[in-house]
Amino acid sequence: MAETVVEGEARAKVNLDLLVTARRQDGYHELDSLVVFAGACDRLRAEASDALTLTVDGPLSAQVPAGDGNLVLAAARELAWAARVEPRAALTLTKRLPVAAGLGGGSADAAAALLALDRLWGTGMAPHRLRELALAIGADVPVCVWGRPARMRGIGERLDPVRGLPDLPLLLVNPGVPVPTGAVFKALDLPDDPEPRGPLPIHPSVVRLAAWLLESRNDLEPPAIRLVPEVGATLELLRGLPECLVARMSGSGGTCWALFADGGRLVRAEAALAKARPDWWRWAGVVEPGG
Repeated sequence: MAETVVEGEARAKVNLDLLVTARRQDGYHELDSLVVFAGACDRLRAEASDALTLTVDGPLSAQVPAGDGNLVLAAARELAWAARVEPRAALTLTKRLPVAAGLGGGSADAAAALLALDRLWGTGMAPHRLRELALAIGADVPVCVWGRPARMRGIGERLDPVRGLPDLPLLLVNPGVPVPTGAVFKALDLPDDPEPRGPLPIHPSVVRLAAWLLESRNDLEPPAIRLVPEVGATLELLRGLPECLVARMSGSGGTCWALFADGGRLVRAEAALAKARPDWWRWAGVVEPGG
């Protein structure tokens, strides 16, 4: 029996690295990225209704369109079409993640809508089919439906599980300046033969993983910094925090993250950042990849 109310989280997607491996003739780019999901999240509530509606609330609701441009509604219509049901639900999105921030916020919202409405409407869609629908909505939506550590390749459709990662004490920071994804990719100076990364170490410690990440990169970081210098300033501040192991931009920016060896160091670093830049959005917590 279908449920009448379903609630879910749309967790922040964090790219620990992001290699752009090729530019395709259709304008898309081939990627290779190690992705985890943080506890920072939006929330989505879906209730049975006679029509499809969306209400947006929360501390960052002013940044989000509630009309047809919202990916939550696009996800609802995509699922309804595929399942051959009427798109009827009252959706409420509580927005806590910044937009145009490299955290896949809109994609995570769309993924949460697919998962919630699959339950609300009782469609029983197979997980692989949900991910296929997700790709039609956006390149980051399939991995957000997946919702666990993954190696994401292709344009986002090739997902492989990543097991054995340690708990990750992460600090996420956004300076409040949106970074347009399309402009960042357009400004990317992609070499003819991009440098591959080495294999991920097996069951690494936090320190060993940080050392591996230092040998990798986010190829979108340089063009994002050129377009939005605040990204570079954010990274400089994070890398200057006491005992930061590695800091990098997530996705196409402008959210950046810093990794620490344990929770105590993370707490001290967040306190220092809060004192230096109390106006910046931030989240601190231990990401527990599991497996």
